Amino acid sequence: MTSNSWSLLGVVLIVAATFAIGIWGSRSARTTADFSAARREVREEHNAAAISGEYLSAASFLGVAGLVLKDGVDALWYPIGFAAGYLALMLFVAAPMRRSGAYTLPDFAEARLDSLRLRSLCTVLVVLIGWLYLVPQLQGAGMTLSAITGLAHWAGIFAVSAIVLVTVVTGVLRAATLVQAFQYWVKLFAIVLPAFVLFIVFLGGEQRQALETPVPPVFPRDTQVHLDTDARLTVREPVWLADRDGTIYLQPGEHDLPAGSELRFPAGAAVPVVSDAEPDNATWLRPQHDGALGLLETYSVLVATLLGTMGLPHVLARFYTNPSGTAARRTTLYVMAMLGAFYLFPTIFGLLSRLYVPQLLVTGETDAAVLLLPSEMLGGWGGGLLASITAAGAFAAFLSTSSGLVLSLAGVLSSRDVLRGRTFDFRLLAVLACLVPALLALFADNHDIARSVGLAFAMAASTFCPVLVLGIWWRGLTAAGAASGMVVGGSLVLIAALLTYFVDRAGTWWATLIGQPALVTVPIAFAVAVLVSRATSARVPAGVGRVMLRLHAPDRLGFLNDELIAGASEQPETGGRHQR
Repeated sequence: MTSNSWSLLGVVLIVAATFAIGIWGSRSARTTADFSAARREVREEHNAAAISGEYLSAASFLGVAGLVLKDGVDALWYPIGFAAGYLALMLFVAAPMRRSGAYTLPDFAEARLDSLRLRSLCTVLVVLIGWLYLVPQLQGAGMTLSAITGLAHWAGIFAVSAIVLVTVVTGVLRAATLVQAFQYWVKLFAIVLPAFVLFIVFLGGEQRQALETPVPPVFPRDTQVHLDTDARLTVREPVWLADRDGTIYLQPGEHDLPAGSELRFPAGAAVPVVSDAEPDNATWLRPQHDGALGLLETYSVLVATLLGTMGLPHVLARFYTNPSGTAARRTTLYVMAMLGAFYLFPTIFGLLSRLYVPQLLVTGETDAAVLLLPSEMLGGWGGGLLASITAAGAFAAFLSTSSGLVLSLAGVLSSRDVLRGRTFDFRLLAVLACLVPALLALFADNHDIARSVGLAFAMAASTFCPVLVLGIWWRGLTAAGAASGMVVGGSLVLIAALLTYFVDRAGTWWATLIGQPALVTVPIAFAVAVLVSRATSARVPAGVGRVMLRLHAPDRLGFLNDELIAGASEQPETGGRHQR
C-alpha cells in the first residue's frame, strides 16, 4: 500500500505540473497562430523535444518492456522501428511537407491534388487512425490507475479521459511546445534513473539465474497470483502449486485455468507462462527462433513502424512550428537522437522483470512490468519512491500522446470538413474524439500495448504513406489514384484486424500476415495508387508544376509562403482548425 500511495502521488504531481506549465507558458499567446504554430519560430532542439514528448506513448514507456519480458530479443524490433520511422520522415517528407504550408494531412491532400472529396476521405482516415492510436493509450492508463489505486479498469479509463479533456478544452495545451517538451524530459528521467538504480541493485543482489540457460524462469520467492481472466498456460517443467481446491500438479504442456483462480507458487518453482510467451530463457534470448515465420513477422513490423510514423495525425503538425524546411529536417534528426536515447532503457526493465516479476508471465499483464519492478526489487520507501517516478513517467506518456491526439482530431473535425470551426464546435468535437476510443478501450484486448499501437501504424503506412511519398516525389499522382490506394490499403488492414478474432496466429504464414499485415498492404496500396493514377493521367491537377516547385525549391529561394494559412488564423480564438 505504501508503494501505491507513492505512485499516486507521482501521478498527481505530473498532472499538476502539466497544468501549471501550460498556464504559465500560454500567457504570451494571443492569436490562433501563436497557439498552433508558436509563430513558426521554435528552435529545432526545442521542437524535437516536444515531438518526442508527444510521440513517446504508452507503447514506448510500458509496452516495449512488456514485450521484452514476454517475447525476448525479437521484441526489440518495435523500438527500432518506432525510432527509425523518423529516418524515413526526414528523408522523404519533413522538409517538403513544411514547405507546402499544410498544417494537417487533409490540408496537404487538398493543396497537392486539388480535390475536396479527397480531403474529406483524408479527414475520415485521420479520425480512424487517431482512434486506433488512442485506444491502447487509454487501456494503458486504465491499467496504471487500476494498479496503483485499486479502481476498476473502466474507472481508470474514464478518469484519464476526463483529465485529457480538461487539458484540451481549457486551453492548457495552448503552450503545446513547452508542455510536451517538459513531458519528454519527465519520461526520460522516469525511465533512466530507475533503470540505473535497479541495475545497480541487481549487480549487488543475490539473484543470479542465468537468462541464457534453457530452463523456464523461476519465482524468486513465495508468490500468489490472481487470474482476472481465463488463461491458457504453457508449462515447460512440472510444477506443484496451490489453489482454492488444494495442491495441484501441472504436467508439461498447456493448461486452461478459469478467471478468478488464486494460485500460490513456492520459491524456486518454474513459472508457467501464457501461451504466446516464450516458456524458457534460452529461446527467449535467441533471435528469430521461429524461422521464416518469425522473420516474416519482423519485416512486417518494420514496414509498419518505419512507414507509419509519417501518417500519424499528431506528428506532422508539429513540423509546422519550424521556420523552414531545412529546420524541419534538422528537427527530425534531433528527434531520432532523443528517441534512441530513451529506447535504450525499457530493455533493462524487460530483462530484470524476467527475474523479479515473473508472475506477470502467468497473468499475461506484462505491460505492468515497469510499474511493479521497483517495489519488487527494493521494497520499502526506496521502492515506493522509484515506483512513484515510473508511475509519473507512464502518466506523462498517456497524457502527452492522448492530449495531442485529441487536440489534432478535434482540430481536423472542427475545420470546414465538418463544422465551421467555432469554439463551441471544437470543444464538443474534442469530447467526441476522446469518448469514442474510451468506449472502445473497455472492450478491446487489454494486453500488449505495443502490438495494439502497431495496428495504427499499419493503417497509417497503408493509407497516408503512399499519398505523401507519391504526392511529394511524383507529379503523376491523381486524386483518384490517391483515394483508391488509401481505400484499398486501409480496407485490407481493417479486414486483417477483424480476422485476428477468428484465426489462430500460430503456425502459418497467412496467419502471421493477418496479425501483422503491413508487409502486404503497403505495397498493394502503392501499386493501386500508381495504376489508377496512370489510368486517370488526364486528371493530373493543372497547377502541379507550381506545387512541386514549392515543395522542393531550397528555402533560400524564398518560395516558402505561409500567408494563406497565417491569414486565416490571425484571430484571437481558443479553438478552430489550426489550434495546437
